Amino acid sequence: MTPQPRPHRKVARLEHAPALAAHDLVAFLARRAVPGSEAVEDHTYRRSLRLRHGAGIVALTPAADGVMCELQLDDPRDETQALDAAQRILRLDVEPDAIAARLGPDPVIGALVRAAPGRRVPGHPDPFELAMRAVLGQQVSLAAAATLAARLVRMCGEELRRPVGGVTHVWPSPEWVAGLDPERLPMPRSRGRALIALGAADWDSPEELLRLGGVGPWTASYVALRTGDDDAFLPTDLGVRHGLEALDQDPREAARIAEAWRPLRGFAVAHLWATATPPRRPSPRARA
Repeated sequence: MTPQPRPHRKVARLEHAPALAAHDLVAFLARRAVPGSEAVEDHTYRRSLRLRHGAGIVALTPAADGVMCELQLDDPRDETQALDAAQRILRLDVEPDAIAARLGPDPVIGALVRAAPGRRVPGHPDPFELAMRAVLGQQVSLAAAATLAARLVRMCGEELRRPVGGVTHVWPSPEWVAGLDPERLPMPRSRGRALIALGAADWDSPEELLRLGGVGPWTASYVALRTGDDDAFLPTDLGVRHGLEALDQDPREAARIAEAWRPLRGFAVAHLWATATPPRRPSPRARA
């Protein structure tokens, strides 16, 4: 039996601007964690990555003076790509001072921004995975979406050579998903066809996503928000609407109210979500 090559390991401290809303970020990821590909334990977020030369696992532990990042990679050539993914997951590029300067004076959300200038929506390292998860999450709860996604990961994902804790698989590739039979997927056929179309289509923008069957404006905007569009906004999102109601605003006027927040409407979404659902510290182990 040929021995497995030893994994490449790397530990790094990732710097960030002060005021990182670390508990918010980890709690957001914990509530959406997909068993098999993600886990949260002791304030550490861990997930698998599909990288250029192989698979990997990244573990992120935020702290006041930086984020501890631990990598386990099949191939050391993927180190730079994995570190970039780690930065994007926690949006460590965000400059809270610039956000506070733009949104802090706003009469609707200014007080929220001034109280937590580092609040942000987490990013995501894989637009295809995110789009699949957004489609799976349409019209179901977070727990139901995570459970359904976990089934797909076990059924179609690639097993890791060296799993860590509950992280055992890499998310299915677009090519694998494109070859699935919608009749065999544990979901309505229309949603299964939408997933297969995601895998088969050559798309790289929210606008192109909208041309696919089964993908609506909320899904496209959510993908944009989680993949770096700081001005993405979700006027029909239930959390956005509840956040506006908590601020004594008419949720039917969400799109109009948000015009004042350009070009940083995505950060306004983070504050509205936090207002609608007070942040909770993540449980010791994330569950679907």
